[in-house]
Amino acid sequence: MTEPAYLTSTRTAYDTVADAYAEEARDALATSPWDRAMLNTFAELVGATGPVGDLGCGPGRLTGHLASLGLDVFGVDLSPGMVAVARRAHPELRFEVGSLTALALEDGSLTGALAWYSLIHTPPEQLPVVVAELARVLAPGGRLLTAFQVGDERLHIPRGYGHEVSFDAYRLQPDFVAGLFEAAGLAMEARLVRAPREREKTQQAYLLARKPA
Repeated sequence: MTEPAYLTSTRTAYDTVADAYAEEARDALATSPWDRAMLNTFAELVGATGPVGDLGCGPGRLTGHLASLGLDVFGVDLSPGMVAVARRAHPELRFEVGSLTALALEDGSLTGALAWYSLIHTPPEQLPVVVAELARVLAPGGRLLTAFQVGDERLHIPRGYGHEVSFDAYRLQPDFVAGLFEAAGLAMEARLVRAPREREKTQQAYLLARKPA
């Protein structure tokens, strides 16, 4: 089966920028109180009840943070370059290459799933497939937390982190994403939309959903 072009372009872009991205994002959580608040709430709700997937983990910075909060967490990312960086940074944790469109995980195998800015490179019309996959791997009672930029635009990215790249990102509306979650059988628990900070150009959204027991 031919891979969708957006997956190929996204993988290539993140392979290209993996080291530079990891360096720039390394300390971002320390200056992001809203991010820490949502991640800490997610960790408290999920607890040490079973495996948690950081799905679209990039260089593993949030995988490491969730592990420090006591979660049994592992990372999955589309980019082998990002996975290599994550393994070097966190050799004590497990990281695998994989796609959110077809996760190599059993049905109901996760008590928590984090999709932190990892839905933004999927064309909106393809997102139902990804959200259904996230719902599939959650156990009853399991929680999904996602974050994304708010808007309706498709942005083409020709350069990032000092490198020439070519891939797209999509800003999304919280109601649209919440509707996808509900259509996949998840129940919305919380949503937060905050004002942009520092270099951000748009509002940022956090959505937390639960798979009914």
